[in-house]
Amino acid sequence: MMTAEFGHVAPFTDVTMIPFRLFRVGDKVVYPNHGVGTVEHISNRYLGGVSEQFYLVRIETSNMRVMVPFASVDTVGMRPVAREDDVSQTLNFLQCGECCPHTDWKDRFKENSEKMRTGSLLHVAQVLKSLLLLHRAKPLSFREKKMLDRAVVLLVNELASSRCMDPGEATELVRQALAAAQLELPTPETADA
Repeated sequence: MMTAEFGHVAPFTDVTMIPFRLFRVGDKVVYPNHGVGTVEHISNRYLGGVSEQFYLVRIETSNMRVMVPFASVDTVGMRPVAREDDVSQTLNFLQCGECCPHTDWKDRFKENSEKMRTGSLLHVAQVLKSLLLLHRAKPLSFREKKMLDRAVVLLVNELASSRCMDPGEATELVRQALAAAQLELPTPETADA
């Protein structure tokens, strides 16, 4: 099996069992907790005398560039942008899915942080909905407000990318789905209330 420690890659003997996805330059991908990006370049680098291939991914919302070793794609959770069935499932969850957030702040924050790190569109939607339900009952902590904002950005941008629409249209889709659950996206004024 291939290990992905910094500077060291164990040799991999069976090429048919390579445990990573292949992306091409120009492909849209999701890098967990950062959002949608575009594969801009594929390059080789030598680390510890071993040649390793990398994807150079530009994250759309921040213009940040991330180098992801081929061997680490699955480990970090980089994946293609969600397909239509995933988008539909996520919007359906926002409309009528059940959420049971932890009452203990530390447990809730830990669980939500883990969900955000997976990069799963559905997990991000779960975080968004649970924080909106909590916000309806009581004010969110500063860190939870930031997480709510981040979940909105990640969800909207992936929906927009998946459905080839502008972020404003994707935001409206999310608003409509949440309205069915009698929830609403916070505006800057209501987020601080």
